[in-house]
Amino acid sequence: MQHNLLTVFAVTFLSVIGVPIPALPMLLLAGAEAADHAVQGVEALALASAASLLASSVWYVAGRRLGRRVLALLCRISISPDTCVRKNELSFARRGSLTLVIANFVPGLSILAPPLAGALGMPVARFVLFSAIGSLLWTGADLLAGFFFQAQIRWLLQALSQLGSIAVAVVAGLLALYLAWRWVQRRRAARELAQFARIESRELAELLAAGMPPVIVDVRSLAGEAGTMLRVPGALHIDLAHLEQTSMAAWPDGSEVVTYCDCPNDATAVKAAQLLVQRGRSRVRVLTGGLPAWAQEGHPVETLELGAAG
Repeated sequence: MQHNLLTVFAVTFLSVIGVPIPALPMLLLAGAEAADHAVQGVEALALASAASLLASSVWYVAGRRLGRRVLALLCRISISPDTCVRKNELSFARRGSLTLVIANFVPGLSILAPPLAGALGMPVARFVLFSAIGSLLWTGADLLAGFFFQAQIRWLLQALSQLGSIAVAVVAGLLALYLAWRWVQRRRAARELAQFARIESRELAELLAAGMPPVIVDVRSLAGEAGTMLRVPGALHIDLAHLEQTSMAAWPDGSEVVTYCDCPNDATAVKAAQLLVQRGRSRVRVLTGGLPAWAQEGHPVETLELGAAG
């Protein structure tokens, strides 16, 4: 209570930067206090929004400098590493810059959206604008919730204080159950990814050299609105968000399909392969390691003008 504004700033910054400290309880409490101190509520809104924008900017800069490597790192330390990049790429493909507006409202999206925006080459001004809007909406919504439910919040605080150490045990138990549930989900997703049929870069190169190329589908998200990107020669660029609506009439009947991406554990490529199987393609494999492994082994790549992607 003596340092509530400083605490609001610090907790919000740490939460958005990725430290497992939830900002919601502090923002709710600050909103409840704003019922008696309106000016303090405005100050809390400004500080919390600034903290959120500052933390997001740190990850944006990391994404600009390190590219997808920072995404791979974040996914390895996250609770759901095998699908986090895929979900965020889908969000950017569908919503573009608006992803930054809703990011803080979606668990898992908040920490990955800023570095992904940097990795995809989003202009600084656009990032700051949409991130600032998102930060204001998120912190403002939490503060307003605290303001309107101030009576319930104060009753809850009083009840927890009466429970003492029992309250701590209950909260710790609920957190442990949540982490256990997410760990089970993670193991299940990992098994699903590992079991899907794979093709090594060497084998795919041999098929191309022998004149028996499969249909190769590059399911990476577009890396910006202009410029170029590298791909496996002859690959079709169809990002995962549009794969379900893409016509396959021109694909040879019975031909094998190979999907690839550049994401951790080939998660996006596996999801695309599963979708193709559901659409009736029986012979689908995933390129192990995606484009990075293909290029690292010295196989040829071609340059694609992004405006010609599709």
